[in-house]
Amino acid sequence: MSKIKENKKYKEKIEDFFYSDTPSATATKFLLMFLALGSFAFGGAVIPSILKAIKGFDFSNNEAEKKYTKKQLNNALGNLKRQKLIKVIKEKNGKFKIKLTNKGSKRILKLSLENVSVQKPKTWDKKWRVVIFDVPTEFNSAREALRNKMKDLGFKQLQKSVWVYPYDCEDEILFVAEVFNVEKYVEIITAEKVLHEKVLKNAFKI
Repeated sequence: MSKIKENKKYKEKIEDFFYSDTPSATATKFLLMFLALGSFAFGGAVIPSILKAIKGFDFSNNEAEKKYTKKQLNNALGNLKRQKLIKVIKEKNGKFKIKLTNKGSKRILKLSLENVSVQKPKTWDKKWRVVIFDVPTEFNSAREALRNKMKDLGFKQLQKSVWVYPYDCEDEILFVAEVFNVEKYVEIITAEKVLHEKVLKNAFKI
């Protein structure tokens, strides 16, 4: 996956976190996700500058910027530094820059994967999405992650590496596959009819 494509995918998933109706677990998680949106440089005190940056972000469907106080964000910043998820670097011009560490990037990746969900339309289009994958044993962790995510999303298993879902899910599945660099082993088929459709309709309650 190219760096540009990778960054775009991560940014979209991070923004999905903000626009989700699911409340963030902690201020620490919120701050880490926010800092992942870019490299921030601050001319003054870090926390007031972060608060200003958060208020300038377009939270059109979420009021997350109103949920955390200066004290909570200060504690969150301390937590992120202690866990070595970020670095606060003082530059020669007196400004501070906050950057994610490798450990922080991995945590962001985990949070992004956890946040992957499929938006169910009000009306089913009467098409089935069949996901087939044949991931080599050398990518065992990727195969397990893909399988576990499909279980989380509510996919039904037809055969060992064949899963079915009634709603459009291509972007979500490809995001998980691309994260682990195994997208070339995944195929997604849209079918208008499957043999045991009645059983599947009952399983998905449609």
